[in-house]
This record gives sequence, structure tokens and C-alpha cells, in this order.
Amino acid sequence: MLIDYLGVREINGSLIVLDDVEGASFEEVVDIRLDDGTMRQGRVVQMEGKRIVVQVFEGTRGISLDNTRTRLKGHPMELALSPELLGRVFDGAGRPIDGLGDIYPVARANINGTPINPVSRVYPKNYINTGISSIDTLMTLIRGQKLPIFSGSGMKHNELAVQIARQARISDEGEEKFCIVFAAMGAKNDVAEYFRRSFDESGVLQKVVMFLNLSNDPIIERILTPRCALTAAEYLAFELGMHVLVIMTDMTSYAEALREFSSSKGEIPGRKGFPGYLYSDLASLYERAGMVRGKSGSVTQIPILTMPNDDVTHPVPDLTGYITEGQIVLDRSLDNSGVYPPVSILPSLSRLMKDGIGEGYTRADHSALSNQLFASYAKVMDARSLASVIGEEELSPTDKKYLEFGRLFEQHFISQGATENRSIDESLDLGWRLLSTLPREELDRVDEKLLDQYYRPGQKEA
Repeated sequence: MLIDYLGVREINGSLIVLDDVEGASFEEVVDIRLDDGTMRQGRVVQMEGKRIVVQVFEGTRGISLDNTRTRLKGHPMELALSPELLGRVFDGAGRPIDGLGDIYPVARANINGTPINPVSRVYPKNYINTGISSIDTLMTLIRGQKLPIFSGSGMKHNELAVQIARQARISDEGEEKFCIVFAAMGAKNDVAEYFRRSFDESGVLQKVVMFLNLSNDPIIERILTPRCALTAAEYLAFELGMHVLVIMTDMTSYAEALREFSSSKGEIPGRKGFPGYLYSDLASLYERAGMVRGKSGSVTQIPILTMPNDDVTHPVPDLTGYITEGQIVLDRSLDNSGVYPPVSILPSLSRLMKDGIGEGYTRADHSALSNQLFASYAKVMDARSLASVIGEEELSPTDKKYLEFGRLFEQHFISQGATENRSIDESLDLGWRLLSTLPREELDRVDEKLLDQYYRPGQKEA
């Protein structure tokens, strides 16, 4: 039986407090009817006996203490699901904003998801080709993986997100089995329009589901956005058998909304004012990636987060790094020097890469080439440090070779056009051409058989 509660005890920002409420449950959806007959939605975010605190999605402006009617719906927030999701644009709470009408639901699902039984999880294998050499070769994205991008304010992470969404492919199944779920949180209007326009003009919008939460939208909607996106992804993956890549930007905006929300509830803050449960909250999102035994689809995540002051020890990147399987780090000095995408090679890694590359997946030489490129680029950094002390002229001939290799590597391998889509074979061949500029005896991470096959001294990358 549905009961209407008349009046509210207290209004605090976007929160309303009700007393003497029977049978409420945490996360339950609430309908709120104002004096003028308009309806708003909220959800139960705190319970103390018969007292409940409700977060109002559209804000509390115009809500009366005496005449407001509140009705508990008896279920948590749900998202309407259908194959029609593809090609559609929604707001952060899952409402269509593309003018094409409502979704006719085949099913509805709790946006908080259903925990995956660890026994049912399948170890992620096989890769997703992004068309970006530095990622595909050195920190390969594996299906079912969660691989965050650590960026900084003003860097080109939005352009990189669009490029990945536009170019991402799977090799062993048809394109109809692959799609993108794109969630933007706290995006400025021009950035949101850039995302929408980029997907539309490139022709990939029909395989993308977009959730756009703008910077002027309520913070509660920002907290719902990744949950709605992941619910849509789970439906497409585990019910329709698709391989879904979920790109979420910016997780720092999400965490800051969570901090504001936590503060308004009067919770005791933790590091830098973030709630003490930030780790478990982020984990509840990131752990929704994966593959399930008996299901043909997969959910792969690329969360993007901006590090305040480029500080990798900030709580959001710090905790994210504990939960996810590697990271792609963007470097400001590379960005300032005009390198795109400005991927910092040495601190970046993919922990699941080793089982999704090699013969049968990419190419037999992939693992050895990746190890050698990492090792050689590390020596480039050492040579540059030495040159800054003693001068480039005083370096040994080998160190000078490494400096030249570093310049070519950044110019031709890391850097590529925003519309340049390289296959895995093109990226691997390019890596070998660059390694061929170094003396053979320096390539100590590769066995002789591979060197005989791929090492071509005298080759220069134009």
C-alpha cells in the first residue's frame, strides 16, 4: 500500500527530512508533490529509526514545510532498458534528452547493480584495439579490464576519450557485437556539445549510448550518472551478448559531488574532506567491469580522472589505482611540447596485458617488443638526466643514440594525429623500426631469433 506523507520536518539544501515514516528502505525512490501540483523525484539517503532523509533530484526550491506530499515508491531507482538504448542521449538520471521520446522498456534494472559472484567471473583475455600506438603496444586494453586514464586540468583527455570511442574495435567478432557507453559527469556545456557533435559527425553515434551530466545539473544526478551508465552496459553485455566499452569522465567531478553530498548529510570527513567510504564507493563502480561465465558479452571500463595540481597521491587517483588493473598517465610536459596523446610511458601499465597479447591475440613478438621499448625509453630518461648535468656534447656515443631514439619515439610513436587510426601490426612494425636505430647489442630484452626477424639497422623513421 502506498502512503502519502503530508509536510516535511526540515529542508537543508537539496535534502528534506521526514518523521514517522513506516517501512522505508535505503536508496528507495520517492515522489514529491509540491503545492502547485508539480512532481519531483528523490531517493532515501539516510535512515534513523522512523526519520528519513531524502535527496531531491531537482533541488528543494519551492518545497513547502506544510503542504508537500511525499510518497515512497517501494523500490530503488531503476533504469528502463531496451535494445533501443544504442544511439540515444540521456541526462545523468537516465532521462532522454535527444528529443526522440522515451525508451519503450523491455526490462528495468536497479541502477546499483547486482554483485557478480566471484566464482562466476571469467579471467579477462583478448584485447580491444584503440588505434593508438602507445596504448595498444605498451599498455594494451584487455576485454573485461578496468584501465583508468590519469590526467590533469586542461590536458587533452577529452580528445583522447573521443578518439578511443571513435576508433575502438574488437578483432574476433563482428562490429555489431561491440558498442560504447559514454558517461560525462560535471561537463561544461561546450564540452558536452563537443562529445555529442564528435560522435555524430564521425558516424559512431549509432553504436554509442551517452549519459550527459552538465556542471549546472544537481549533484545528486552526478552521483547517479555512472550507475545508470553501468546498468545500461551490463544489460547490453550480459543480456544482449555485446562487448561494451564504458568511458567515464571525469571521476574527480563524481568524487567531489560525493564529498559535497556527504558534507550536507553531516558525515565525518576523511582525507581532503572526502567521505571515509570513498574507496568502497569507487570500488562499487569499478568492480562492475568484467566477464561472467555463461555470458558471451563483457564490460570494459576506462574511467578518466583529472588529478588536482597533477598530484598522483590525491585521494581519487590514489584509491583508483588500488582498485583498477593499471593506469594510463598523461604527462603535462609532453602535452606542452605538442605531443598528442601525451601518454607518459614509464608510469603507465596494464596489469592484464600479458595474458591478452601474443600469438593468437596480437602477434608473437608483442610482449618482447613492449619490454624492450620500456627498457630503452627508461635509458632515454637516464641519458637526458646525465645530459642536463654534463651537457649533451660530453655524452658517450651510445647515450647520444638513446637521445636520438627518444626524440624519434616521442615524435613518431607516442605522437599521432587525433584522427589517425593505427592497426596493431602498424604499431608493432613502427616500434621495430625505431628500435633499429639503436645498436643491436643494446636490445637485451629480445631474443636473437626475433632480432634476426625484425631488426633492420640503418632504417630511419621519416
